[in-house]
Amino acid sequence: MSRPVTIFTGQWADLPFEKVCKIVSEMGYDGVEIACWGDHMDVEKAANDPSYVKEKKELLAKYDLSCYALGNHLGGQCVGDPLGDPRLNGFAPKKYENNPQAIREWGIETMKNTAKAARNMGCNIVTGFLGSSIWRYLYSFPPTSEDMVEKGFQEIYNLWYPIFDEFDKQEVKFAHEVHPAEIAFDYYSTERLLKKFNYRPTLGINFDPSHLIWQGIKPDLFFRDFADRIYHVHIKDTRVKLDGRSGILGSHIQFGDMRRGWNFVSPGHGSVDFELIIREANAAGYRGPLSVEWEDNGMDRIFGATEALEFTRKIDFDLSKVDFDGAMEN
Repeated sequence: MSRPVTIFTGQWADLPFEKVCKIVSEMGYDGVEIACWGDHMDVEKAANDPSYVKEKKELLAKYDLSCYALGNHLGGQCVGDPLGDPRLNGFAPKKYENNPQAIREWGIETMKNTAKAARNMGCNIVTGFLGSSIWRYLYSFPPTSEDMVEKGFQEIYNLWYPIFDEFDKQEVKFAHEVHPAEIAFDYYSTERLLKKFNYRPTLGINFDPSHLIWQGIKPDLFFRDFADRIYHVHIKDTRVKLDGRSGILGSHIQFGDMRRGWNFVSPGHGSVDFELIIREANAAGYRGPLSVEWEDNGMDRIFGATEALEFTRKIDFDLSKVDFDGAMEN
């Protein structure tokens, strides 16, 4: 199959970018989805400094890797999350700490720069998050009115529409990762988000089945129904093991703890049926990368990411070129 198998560098950002390139090249990956944190990608430099872009491209070429997407989840979260959330202090530069409006403004400028950086790096997809001011209303108690929900979607529209204008200018698309804590986190919130933006072509989906399976959503059906909007695919798995004590909301227990009702695991070790997803991808004509986002707190990451590459290549089969009923003709 001709789909490239890449790896998202976000979970490797504790390591220098060159070291990550060396590791994943030795494993056999075709390329990378570069995280825009750590020293992996400075989007302000990549947007404005040709020498910085040249250095990154030369580094990728040294290890026979290609850049298929930039991932800027942290910057995007700072755009759409409610002002004053102290957790955003860890996403924005230290100088903006405890300055909510400055963090949001940084996020907006950062996402515009990410579009420019992607264009300069030679890729046309940015993956990431949009944020949400209404995720805290999820359970609807105290009662959440429809007006409050609509205001949350409208806020995302108002904040992101001008950012998407820059994406259009750079001929780059944004693939939102449907994910808890985001404005679009499941099937119907995704449908509502796309409708809110009047199905603007700039906005699509970074399909990640690991965030759907534990919610009870069938990832293959999600892929089928939103196929024309799936701009990028993550290969990431979740093991769901509700045991009568654990619940899907996680009990404020850290990831990796065996008491949880679900945990992210290395691809092929969880509850996601990747074969069905590949069949839907084939039917939809998706030819983009299969990007391993490797997260498993119970497994060594070198072992796991190596195995994940082998697993992904194994499941990446093509459509049949034979009409088997046709063999019955005289």
